[in-house]
Amino acid sequence: MAHGEKSWEKRLAGGADDLAIDFVESLSYDRRLYKYDIVGSIAHAEMLAAQNLITRSEFGEIKKGLLEIADQIGTGRFTFDKRQEDIHMAVEAALIAKIGEPGKKLHTGRSRNDQVATDIRLWMRDQIEIIQTYISQLQLALVRKAEKHTEDILPVYTHLQRAQPATLASYLLSFTEMLARDWSRLKDCRKRLNVCPLGSGAAAGSTLPLDREMSAKLLGFEDITYNSIDAVSDRDFCAEFIFCCSLISAHLSRLAEDWILFASSEFAFIRIDDAYCTSSSMMPQKRNPDLLELIRGKTGSVYGALIGMLTILKAQPSAYNRDLQEDKLHVFSASDVIESCLRMARAIVEHTAFQTKKIADGLDEGFLDATAMAEYLVGRGVPFREAHGIVGSLVALCEKEGKKRLADLTIEQMRAACEKIENEVYSVLNPAGVCKNYKTLGAAGPENARAQIRYWKEKIKEQ
Repeated sequence: MAHGEKSWEKRLAGGADDLAIDFVESLSYDRRLYKYDIVGSIAHAEMLAAQNLITRSEFGEIKKGLLEIADQIGTGRFTFDKRQEDIHMAVEAALIAKIGEPGKKLHTGRSRNDQVATDIRLWMRDQIEIIQTYISQLQLALVRKAEKHTEDILPVYTHLQRAQPATLASYLLSFTEMLARDWSRLKDCRKRLNVCPLGSGAAAGSTLPLDREMSAKLLGFEDITYNSIDAVSDRDFCAEFIFCCSLISAHLSRLAEDWILFASSEFAFIRIDDAYCTSSSMMPQKRNPDLLELIRGKTGSVYGALIGMLTILKAQPSAYNRDLQEDKLHVFSASDVIESCLRMARAIVEHTAFQTKKIADGLDEGFLDATAMAEYLVGRGVPFREAHGIVGSLVALCEKEGKKRLADLTIEQMRAACEKIENEVYSVLNPAGVCKNYKTLGAAGPENARAQIRYWKEKIKEQ
């Protein structure tokens, strides 16, 4: 077989024209699988030798040749030819050119269908661990930032309106908790994808005595797939992986949205280091949080990859179809975006300062202690719905009289609304006092925050 010639071309009259070659090739993007293709090929060849389908000497030549090709690709000395279409054919053609006849035996009992299904699983196993590492690093950055702010208070918002006071540490740890779900979700995804389709052939298996369990063990898979028709076409794990990336992106986008607002003059809660801002081409005063905006914007790219992947899967007939070649475009895109966004988010967290004095100076706005006052009344035997109405009327009185705080009302004014209110009510009418009085597990007070910091430090070590 001449160099560059494909075995299946014997079936067809004439060769493909340049337009067709460009249209079908995936080598331009799937070459990043080369390490996994070579590892998978070595395992396959070792299994073939164990089954006496090739000799031990032939296996030695194949392994040596493949390792040399891996080194050539890794050092940029390999010449890719798009006529080979994909990384699998490029590696095999190079092997045949290098060692001759033994190289032609490598594909015994194997199809590109089960080969690529194996390669993408091997790649994704490693990539999940890389992304999990970046998640853990971002979590640790948030925990370290939280550790500095266990006593500092900020307003938390519902409906973008001031709601209740919380420690700044608890606010930061809310993102640590989101990211923990992302880490765990990826772990589940990795467990499900860690089964080996190698040996499934094109669709229905092989008449050769292949030892699929041996191949799986050599490649570190926990098990094999048990239906060859499904095995070559299953890309559920690709959709699941991109979905995991999509939720990570959603969480990063929420943090970005908060901090874009917090960096504005209207809030002025944070100052992001200049290294992570840009200015304006027209307005010299501007410090724009463009990197956070890009984290928010790139969410659309990850969501697009998910829709693209699901669309590929939605109408395929059974077994392998060439549509699946496009899976890698979406998987690689989502993975690359998430990797870069996680790294950038960590850098921004590490290089952002909270303007705690500015935040503290504005805590009297918005009646953040209203819920605590209602709960004070509950503690004195007032039904909550009645207490809710009493405090609501006191807030309205404050607004009518131009008072910013419930604590600015006289005890007589309060007792006119409810005779069960005593002077001690003033001790709960301040945001810091409210936070210290939080009693429920997981609440946003200093004591809980410190406990959560200790918990996350240990948890992140275990990840």
